[in-house]
Amino acid sequence: MIDIERLDHVLITIPTNTREEALRFYTETLSLKEIPGNHPNGAIWVAFGDIELHIREEAIHQHNSARHAAMVVKDLAGAKAFLQKENVEISYSSVIEGRERCFFRDPWGNRFELIEYNKEV
Repeated sequence: MIDIERLDHVLITIPTNTREEALRFYTETLSLKEIPGNHPNGAIWVAFGDIELHIREEAIHQHNSARHAAMVVKDLAGAKAFLQKENVEISYSSVIEGRERCFFRDPWGNRFELIEYNKEV
């Protein structure tokens, strides 16, 4: 048996020559903290809580995949309103009992889920 302690990071890709735009989106629009350093392959590393998101340019980039990372938020309605103000399209999926959720894609097609767990859960 493998004793996995926790998720360390998720790596997503963006098209080549979009690094600076991605850095602005993740640090300004999503307010994630950049982890400074000389990261492999020129990647951007940002943190949400104790999980890292690694963002790397890739020549072949697939849009519209169902793959995604999910982030827990305290105020889903507020998060959705902010993203919509930033012209980020919100989408929805099946209902899961005990949580409210929505999805969005970054400007490069990477999919993310926002979850707010119901207080009664």
